[in-house]
Amino acid sequence: MTSATPAALHTSAITSLPLLARGKVRDNYAVGNDRILMVASDRISAFDVIMGEPIPGKGALLTKMALFWFELLKDVAPNHLTGDDPVSAVTAAERAQVEGRAMLVKKLKPLPVEAVVRGYLAGSGWKEYQDNGEVCGVKLPAGLKNASKLPEPIFTPATKADVGDHDENISYDKMAEIIGADMAAKVRELAIALYKKAADFALTKGIIIADTKFEFGLDAHGTLTVMDEVLTPDSSRFWPIEGYEAAFAAGQNPPSYDKQFVRDWLEQATVNGRPWDKTAPSPALPQDVIEKTAAKYQEALTRLTGQA
Repeated sequence: MTSATPAALHTSAITSLPLLARGKVRDNYAVGNDRILMVASDRISAFDVIMGEPIPGKGALLTKMALFWFELLKDVAPNHLTGDDPVSAVTAAERAQVEGRAMLVKKLKPLPVEAVVRGYLAGSGWKEYQDNGEVCGVKLPAGLKNASKLPEPIFTPATKADVGDHDENISYDKMAEIIGADMAAKVRELAIALYKKAADFALTKGIIIADTKFEFGLDAHGTLTVMDEVLTPDSSRFWPIEGYEAAFAAGQNPPSYDKQFVRDWLEQATVNGRPWDKTAPSPALPQDVIEKTAAKYQEALTRLTGQA
């Protein structure tokens, strides 16, 4: 970190606006009746527990990446950006908490589902496939391995969990029950179209997007609109293309641009002499884990967008 690097922000404290909610990473504030100020903190969560130590620069980096993707994908689907400067919504004393790490967005009616698209078999999808040859009710060909590329991207929705709870994978039919058959079909079609365009672009930069999740809401006219964040290492599994083939051949998880340093360290961390039980509070992250995680996020941004 250089002396010019802003201080890490674990939790924002903007008192000039009403706080709507604090998520794992973002703090959302009401701006009038029709807009929301989304402030991306430097918090990081693993196993659905928020760590006590921030990752310096992470919020600004996530914001840059989300804005990059919103611009690239604007012809595929409308998004929630207003185009207004986030700094304009706060007082002069609060600017430092907002500058470079916030988005001023339209207030939407959020759909109560996560739109997950998988192009590769990994994580919970791989576990489920081993059990029954399916992922969220989608039947897949026999003989696939961990990190296999799927014949076509698949849509595997989940229900949105409260902070501290786990999102729960559901079938497409269950999603149709929750939001209606017509809306479910629209969400699936749009999510897959967004994923395909993003994945094709990322490959040109040497990154595989194994899977990702989108969130959608409805605007005042009922238009389906992309919201929250898009295609960041927090919401996606990014693999550098260089390490993929060797890991796949060995049946291992490919190296990734995400929280893997944090997860790996937590898996062997102890609290009071016992393995951490993955409930809050978390053990304190060592400095080298914080720095390696920050570097991975930065590398992903630089490769994808060319931005420092």
